[in-house]
Amino acid sequence: MRIPLNILVEGGLVFMLPLVAMIFIIIILLILAMTKNQFQSKYAKLISHISLFALVWGFLGSVIGLIQAFDAIQTVGDVSSGMMAGGLKVALITTLFGAVSFLIGRFSIILITLRSID
Repeated sequence: MRIPLNILVEGGLVFMLPLVAMIFIIIILLILAMTKNQFQSKYAKLISHISLFALVWGFLGSVIGLIQAFDAIQTVGDVSSGMMAGGLKVALITTLFGAVSFLIGRFSIILITLRSID
């Protein structure tokens, strides 16, 4: 999956780069869990914590983005609906990436659990 660079920039690099890094970390931990049987429960816990943190990190990015968008609207005054929609879209990008990383993490835990069932 190729992520367009402008989505990362629009979402804010402060929030988007850690979210993308967390997705990669979750995938690496899944690979490690699948190859090392003795540490599967530890990897599952770590994936769980990272994915939940990513979800909350994404929501935090959205809230901060919405606050900034509403501050800009308040400063400008009358704003077009297109401008408002653009601001809301940008604010929701971090939520989307947080939710995707959470889902990847949850799916990883399901895979680890299925693999550990005798």
